[in-house]
Amino acid sequence: MLDLIRLLRPRATLFGAGFDAFGEWGLSFRKRDDLLFCRIERGECQLVRPGYATRHIKKGDFVLIRTSTPFTLTSNGSVEPVDSETAVSVSKRNKLRLGSGEGRPVTLHAGKFVVETANEALLTGLLPQLIHIAADGPSLGRIRSLLAMNEMEAREPGPASEFIILRLVELILVEIMRSHHLQESRENKGLLAGLSDKITERALAAMHRDVARNWTVADLAELSGVSRSKFATRFRKVVGTGPIEYLLQWRMALAKNELQAGIKSVSEIAFAIGFQSSSAFSSAFTREVGCPPSQLRHPNRVGPT
Repeated sequence: MLDLIRLLRPRATLFGAGFDAFGEWGLSFRKRDDLLFCRIERGECQLVRPGYATRHIKKGDFVLIRTSTPFTLTSNGSVEPVDSETAVSVSKRNKLRLGSGEGRPVTLHAGKFVVETANEALLTGLLPQLIHIAADGPSLGRIRSLLAMNEMEAREPGPASEFIILRLVELILVEIMRSHHLQESRENKGLLAGLSDKITERALAAMHRDVARNWTVADLAELSGVSRSKFATRFRKVVGTGPIEYLLQWRMALAKNELQAGIKSVSEIAFAIGFQSSSAFSSAFTREVGCPPSQLRHPNRVGPT
């Protein structure tokens, strides 16, 4: 998990000061493959996604959503929504106002998580498309404590409040990723699901601990205490890819991170992640990533490749 967080380095950005809505209103979000979050400070609304059941979100709720499909926040599903990007671009206020009148007020704060560009694809398979943490739902102690701190800071802002709120939201994401309750979501495949599975967890931990080792499916199956065929089937079902394919993807993720850091040479990176030559690494990297390692190297790097 720590390896993953170090590669992603998630950072939160807020969408201005949030928005206030009254009466009948709707705000739509386009398909962007971003990871957005929102917290309801007061009132309630609906979250509508094509092909999914409508979600009712209330005061104190926190929602984490990937915009792999468009979605709408609305007072009810029959209202024609305003496009969020258009509304923000034409508004001259830091805090958006929607609807009309003063009835049924809703205040909502939203933003998105930004991760290191080189490995942002890792995030796609980590979390379900939607995570809804209800204010009155089953306990997720640390997350709820962070949300309470976030709400207090928003209600009683002081010096550096925006900085504090952003760091709290980032910690909320990390806690969501750590939560076994969410890792076991049937909607999820990937590393987090694999780390919560009794069969695949040992194999994943071993590959991350010794990424340079020449692992075989038989080695990993023995570590996991099951037959080779059972292990391979289970790994693909839970993680979403074969074990050796996963190992290669993880090696490439580590390599992209090192290349952008610009500290190690290509040959040093190659040997550190299990390749016997820089040429073999370069060929594999180009095949998997779509460009040679030199294209991702930090521009200030000086030294041999």
